[in-house]
Amino acid sequence: MPLSVLDLTPARRDRLRACFVDDKIDALVVTSFTNVTYLTGFTGDDSALLLTRDRAIVISDGRYTTQLEHECPDLEIHIRPVGQPLMPGIAEISAKLGVTRLGFEASSLTVAEHLKLAEVLKTIELGPTYDRVEALRLIKDEFEVDAIRAAARSAERGFAMLRAGLRLDDSESAVADMLESYMRRCGAVSASFPPIIAVGVRAALPHARPMPDVKVGDDDFVLVDWGASTRPFPYKSDLTRVLVTGNVTPKFEKIYRVVLAAQLRGIAAIRPGVTGREVDAEARSVVEEAGFGDFFQHGLGHGLGLDIHEAPRLRKESETVLRPGMVVTVEPGIYFPDWGGIRIEDDILVTPNGHEVLTNVPKELETVRV
Repeated sequence: MPLSVLDLTPARRDRLRACFVDDKIDALVVTSFTNVTYLTGFTGDDSALLLTRDRAIVISDGRYTTQLEHECPDLEIHIRPVGQPLMPGIAEISAKLGVTRLGFEASSLTVAEHLKLAEVLKTIELGPTYDRVEALRLIKDEFEVDAIRAAARSAERGFAMLRAGLRLDDSESAVADMLESYMRRCGAVSASFPPIIAVGVRAALPHARPMPDVKVGDDDFVLVDWGASTRPFPYKSDLTRVLVTGNVTPKFEKIYRVVLAAQLRGIAAIRPGVTGREVDAEARSVVEEAGFGDFFQHGLGHGLGLDIHEAPRLRKESETVLRPGMVVTVEPGIYFPDWGGIRIEDDILVTPNGHEVLTNVPKELETVRV
């Protein structure tokens, strides 16, 4: 039988418990909704996981009673009374369990929430923890890799549908709407993020917002950055392609070929044991040797999974050593404010013997004309 998330979450929680000694805590409250999903399989929000050495309790509210029973049949559930906020609910259960030092996620809990928790927990010491669950999420298991593969397939099929019907008088915003709709029709629950559709000079903006008054045919090329999110667990894919809608000018061809060569060099460098910095340097050297180093001003890539941007990072200062099971993007880009930009992006799995490219959309210059 294929793995289900319920087969995997107990071991994830046990690995997290192994950090209790170093963090000097006897329980941990997980408040990041993404981390709660990873540790329990629960896909709702406004909830927390209280993890002790021998118990795991999801603290939620009545809206999620049935959903929790379905998604987390192996866990204890505490449904807060109507009107009780989350922090007092966490405090109530912690006190009942006799917790003496409660860890919390420093990057998730707000200052206001910390103050509220400290106010209610008079006899329990609070201790910050840092990126404990995120460290577990670095290495994807078989279930997670399969989910990312599914997200990639939905994104690829949705993009193929878009290309088949793309018209020069379509606006950037209309293209973004169509692409998201097509991905849903191809199995996605949603887009990973609002699609980036950037025509011509606007492609110099790495995070351009699609505009209703800019048409695909207003320039010679359009950059499309998109991804799909799976169901029921929202694992992500992330791709970028540049489509030619007009003339292939000598400048466009030169820059496009440099970016593609840089991407292929970066992908080829991915294997266990290398650092994110080393992979970034491989791709960046291609851009620099071509004389465009000043116009590639972001990192080469990032991890992805339940979040569209997560660890590890492929960038100049990254000393993270790549290990099998990590999934990263490779997305070099060259941008000129008065001309536009070209970026090419794929999703890569680190394997025991090297890497596997999880995304498969044509990117050779000869294949990207609309």
